[in-house]
Amino acid sequence: MQTENKKRKKLLIIDSHALIHRAYHAVPPLTNSNGEPIGAVYGFAAILVSNIAKLKPDYLVACFDLPKPTLRHKKFADYKGTRPKAPDDLISQFALVRKFLNALEIPILEKEGYEADDAIGTVVEIMSKKHKEIENIVSTGDLDTLQLINSRTKILTPKRGISDPILYGKKELAEKFPDLIPEQVIDYKGLRGDSSDNIPGVPGVGEKTALKLINRFKNLENLYKEIEDKKTAKKILEDKVVGKAVFKKLTDNKDLAFFSRDLATIYRDAPINFNLKGAIWNPNPANIEQILIDFGFRSLVRRYQAISQGRELPKYNKQKTEKPENPSTSSEQQKPTDPPLHKASEDRQDSLF
Repeated sequence: MQTENKKRKKLLIIDSHALIHRAYHAVPPLTNSNGEPIGAVYGFAAILVSNIAKLKPDYLVACFDLPKPTLRHKKFADYKGTRPKAPDDLISQFALVRKFLNALEIPILEKEGYEADDAIGTVVEIMSKKHKEIENIVSTGDLDTLQLINSRTKILTPKRGISDPILYGKKELAEKFPDLIPEQVIDYKGLRGDSSDNIPGVPGVGEKTALKLINRFKNLENLYKEIEDKKTAKKILEDKVVGKAVFKKLTDNKDLAFFSRDLATIYRDAPINFNLKGAIWNPNPANIEQILIDFGFRSLVRRYQAISQGRELPKYNKQKTEKPENPSTSSEQQKPTDPPLHKASEDRQDSLF
């Protein structure tokens, strides 16, 4: 029988694709004893260790993108068209991360035609309807999933690189972005667009204008209802909500705004095979330790041992770093200290998306 003060169980949902990309840019190039690139795998493993240590999840699933075109590509051929091709030394590490997750006995969710975000959104939707007693935490490398926040779902993302994680619930989102609530994220993107995904938005509408409009009108439907009414349209210009030039761009690009919002909307009905019982996290510690040893991540072995035995994790000594056994920097092929985990080549957390 459950008691009122019993802690709510947690489901940790891993946005694998986003975290691998973030780890790749945050960790210096490393290779294992076979000469295989492994820096992104190390960074991914470090994030997962930290997540497990802080959250102590009862359930775990990992979501992946697949290399084939998605439903969004069918709607918009140039979707994500501005992204450079992933480098070979990154692509090769996805299989290693899958091997790592299999050793941890974490089920992988993916579906052709859908993105990892859609699998995540579908899991959140299922949990919100069938398992309301469980808290959902999405571990991701970007902020696209902020639209999924609700009373039982939070988003965990590194502030910079793969460190300093921020846990976004409704309260934290309101504190960081006071003009936005989770349901409005897609309306914001409909106006502002998203350059990283090549979602166009309304030309000439920047972040401040988009937030200003969403704050005043709440969503695209209300905005365009006001714009298309002569009396309220006049008041919008009189109140200088936007200037004449932006007003005209909004008027001329109504279809584009709604189309962009549609592209930015995470599907919550992807045909994935998710079963909560199958997501129970009860791994074999020996398997975990062995694969970490195979990858040369001995510092992470000790952290996993502490977690599996219910002990407090050892705190990092900033004055002293430890040398992993196998990985070496690709430039010198020497045994380095554990790679720094605080920097990334790109940090998008200071802006919305």
